[in-house]
Amino acid sequence: MKGDYTPIFEAKIADSLAAPLPLLTRRSVHLPAISGKALAVIGMRRAGKTSFLWQCLADRLAAGTPREALLYLNLEDERLFGMPTSALHHLTEAYFRLHPEWRDQRRVTFLLDEIQVVPGWETYVRRLMDTEQIDLFLSGSSARLLSREVATSMRGRALEVLVHPFSFREALRHIGQEPTRPWVALPKATRSRVEHELRTYLTGGGFPEAQRLDVRDRSALLRSYVDVALLRDVIERHAVSNPTALRWMLRQLLSAAASPFSVQKFYDALRSQGIPVAKDTVHAYLAHLEDAFIIRTVSMHTASERQRMVNPRKAYPIDPGLIPLYERSGRANLGQALETTVLVELERRACDVGYLRTPEGFEVDFHARHPDGSTWLIQVCVDASASTTFEREVRALQSAAELHPEAIPILITLDPIPTSQTLPAPLRHQLAADWLLSELS
Repeated sequence: MKGDYTPIFEAKIADSLAAPLPLLTRRSVHLPAISGKALAVIGMRRAGKTSFLWQCLADRLAAGTPREALLYLNLEDERLFGMPTSALHHLTEAYFRLHPEWRDQRRVTFLLDEIQVVPGWETYVRRLMDTEQIDLFLSGSSARLLSREVATSMRGRALEVLVHPFSFREALRHIGQEPTRPWVALPKATRSRVEHELRTYLTGGGFPEAQRLDVRDRSALLRSYVDVALLRDVIERHAVSNPTALRWMLRQLLSAAASPFSVQKFYDALRSQGIPVAKDTVHAYLAHLEDAFIIRTVSMHTASERQRMVNPRKAYPIDPGLIPLYERSGRANLGQALETTVLVELERRACDVGYLRTPEGFEVDFHARHPDGSTWLIQVCVDASASTTFEREVRALQSAAELHPEAIPILITLDPIPTSQTLPAPLRHQLAADWLLSELS
């Protein structure tokens, strides 16, 4: 019968409950330990959200939950295209007809993948939370899951779980080379291998499907990710009327990763090329690209809200592997890639991040405040062996440290610095491989 989705849901439920658990690389993603909340698993397309949902299912299974009480369902199915929100009721009823012994007796878990394809899904979720004993994991490819309008309709009942592409540690885990000991305790041969893998990671990035692909295939795959995210999560979702300006913006942002991005200058450049666009539209496009997790932006760290607003933000891709796609020379820029990797790692660690500019005009890449209250000043440099480079980076850190005595200033480099170069107190140095494999401490 037209509009009756019950047979489809019954088939999907049976297939899901019978499916073997896939063997996947374990993700190091923090799950909030707060009961009574739906968990919204979000992130860029192909970052590994579906794999993480299966990991959550496997963890509950290992903890003793019966398999029939753990339902994973992907709603991005052509048979469900155009399905109204009200039809989601058939999902609940189809499940409990198959397993009536669970209804109102014990808690079950629904893991609903790509739920944002059903308009108005949040009303269904809220009703489930109010009327059924169901723990909910929800996934989606855009920040729409926790946008202002959804947060209002969910009334604070959903918490965000952000899944990034593989971190460096996860990338090593994926190939079976994750260190089991601290950096200082690793044999020198292991450290050399890890440092080699870091350079591979900075070039290729952390998208799971892109691991160990050759350059040509990896570039084609990653470009397809960006194209689909741009079309589905930005142009279609926001009904973008000027896709030419949007694509120009994306190329500008990704070809100059870790650089300041001025909306005014970009607006002026578009107008000079005869591309009509309003300045408010440029601001909106930048927000849309962030919502789709293609880029991340960092504002200046300052107590003055006006200073924060008038100074340009620095823009980074969500993954260093995207940089060679748009770098004009076609080569990996290790400096941009390393700074991007550090920024995304700080986001994984739930830090509040900004960049610093001192009164003398020196710039420090990151001011990062960890949830435990510790604060770091982080300067990132690929190679500080040249005395002029070393002095420049140290001078900036020293200037920032005087303004922020509570913060720990650290210079992170890809290559070792010569033993002849000494950091003045309280500045610290740490190799990038060491820092990425450790916690902030």
